[in-house]
Amino acid sequence: MAAKCQIPIRRVGSYGYAFADPLVEVKTAGAPTILYGLVDEEAAAAIVYQHVGQGKLLDGHIIGSRQRGKTIDGPVTAILVRDSSRDEGDKTEFFKESIHAELTEHGLADTVQVVSALDLGIYDEGLTVQLLPSGVTYTNVLSRDITRLVTESVQKQEVLDHLLYSSPDLQERIVLRNCGIIDPESLDDALRHDSYKGFVRALTEQSPEQVIDTVKTSGLRGRGGAGFPTGVKWELTRKPEADRKFVICNADEGDPGAFMDRSVLEGDPHAVLEGLMLAAFAIGACKGYFYIRAEYPLAVKRIQKAIDQTRERGLLGENILGSGWSFDAAIRLGAGAFVCGEETALIASIEGRRGSPEPRPPYPSVQGLWGKPTSINNVETLAAVPWIVAKGGEAYARFGTEKSKGTKVFAVTGKVLNAQLVEVPMGTSVRDIIFGICGGAQDAVPIKGVQTGGPSGGIIPEPYLDTPITYENLSELGSIMGSGGMLVMNENDCMVDVAAFYLKFCVDESCGKCAPCRAGGYQMLQLLQKIAKGRGEPGDLDLIRRICKAMQCASLCGLGQTAPNPVLSSLRFFEDEFLAYIEGGTSYARKLKKARAEGRNLKDVV
Repeated sequence: MAAKCQIPIRRVGSYGYAFADPLVEVKTAGAPTILYGLVDEEAAAAIVYQHVGQGKLLDGHIIGSRQRGKTIDGPVTAILVRDSSRDEGDKTEFFKESIHAELTEHGLADTVQVVSALDLGIYDEGLTVQLLPSGVTYTNVLSRDITRLVTESVQKQEVLDHLLYSSPDLQERIVLRNCGIIDPESLDDALRHDSYKGFVRALTEQSPEQVIDTVKTSGLRGRGGAGFPTGVKWELTRKPEADRKFVICNADEGDPGAFMDRSVLEGDPHAVLEGLMLAAFAIGACKGYFYIRAEYPLAVKRIQKAIDQTRERGLLGENILGSGWSFDAAIRLGAGAFVCGEETALIASIEGRRGSPEPRPPYPSVQGLWGKPTSINNVETLAAVPWIVAKGGEAYARFGTEKSKGTKVFAVTGKVLNAQLVEVPMGTSVRDIIFGICGGAQDAVPIKGVQTGGPSGGIIPEPYLDTPITYENLSELGSIMGSGGMLVMNENDCMVDVAAFYLKFCVDESCGKCAPCRAGGYQMLQLLQKIAKGRGEPGDLDLIRRICKAMQCASLCGLGQTAPNPVLSSLRFFEDEFLAYIEGGTSYARKLKKARAEGRNLKDVV
């Protein structure tokens, strides 16, 4: 029992590996850090007694390191094995036994463990092997390579260059830099990982204008919606004369399938708080608010703890660090209304009014919270700012494309092998994200398309998956960046149902204030549901398009203006599916409904 008490256990934030939750990371002195996924009660007990107690790794639960080495600088202690092929049978066990037999023959079986890995982050590269602790990774390993792997890499610590996997990691973690690494409830741990370094630098060495210039140089655009330049927004908010100004963190994440903001708030609350403080310093705000969904209790708890800790250390409150500048932050809970993600509705909600949008202008940067200039940024935007201020705008601008700079976090879900959070430089293709990072299609059913931007976005069909992700490219395809939801669909997904699903979400979430959104959305949903039942008429599609255009032009806020996007996108790329329902009638609709209920492949049915 005494030994147990000496082992610290801490709960960190999200690692972003949604496919492998829950996760446990074990750090042992003198041994490589091991991350376990899909940890149930039995695996947790085995981690304690087998790994911690005896130093033996668990089979089938380890997620390999993305930090892949190129040299072997010390004894190999473990070999992770996984067959990354998808077209043939899994050969993981065969190779694991073969490597173990070779180690036994050379008297190394007692010093080198061989275990099957849950995931090594490499796909379609045949049998993949990772050596620990160096992280040297071999791909397309064949049976004839095993002897050399043992005699040269294990015994002589030499790298087999022809097998070495040296492709760079597609991800670049700036926003997620500390998620899963720091203890999110410890300010000291955050400080050890450079948190508040940018804020202290700005407060002691820079003027607010210099901070704004740095953010403008970075090219950072709002990561929550339309992508307005963050530095310009701050500049517009700083200019007006006012006795009070405010900053708001929009953490009202409500897109179906989106969990980026929640993960960052839970995993690195100090990064978001520091970003809010930098925004406040830049525009001259006296008070900041986190508008967080009440459905995110852990995020609320950790942000509150971060606020309390920084206030105790003098980083929040009166005369911060003796600078003469005072600023404080507080939390306001959202009740879960999707429309409150819109700026004016969010402001109304904080003020205690009904969360419904107002016509713009005036914009919040001129007349926002309680009529004062207010800057509103989302979680991801603010979490990137400390890194930018600490390392310089040019460093951030080196990532991405000419007009879309930096990195973007995506929550990849749906019919994909490994659903997870990814952060990639702008300009990375959708295909690289889906296949290169997340492993491609689930259950080997071909991918039909990817919905980006949630209910306000659109569908990118499979032939367009090589499109580099930028604000401009997504707009040309009829979609948007949005907050970063990325839902993968396969050939068994019906686009009529998908369009109706997203539209129903918007109809349910409409505040009802303006007629184009309230009535237009409802009418369009009725038409889509009629078509899905096989009762559609030839003129319905034209009518739907006219309603879409009216909603886009006349709706008061972004919800109504963008609600038609998934419908128009579906019609643009998959009109034949709508026509099939209309021409096939009720018998066709019943046939598809039955096939879906029985789990059959829709392509075979059609």
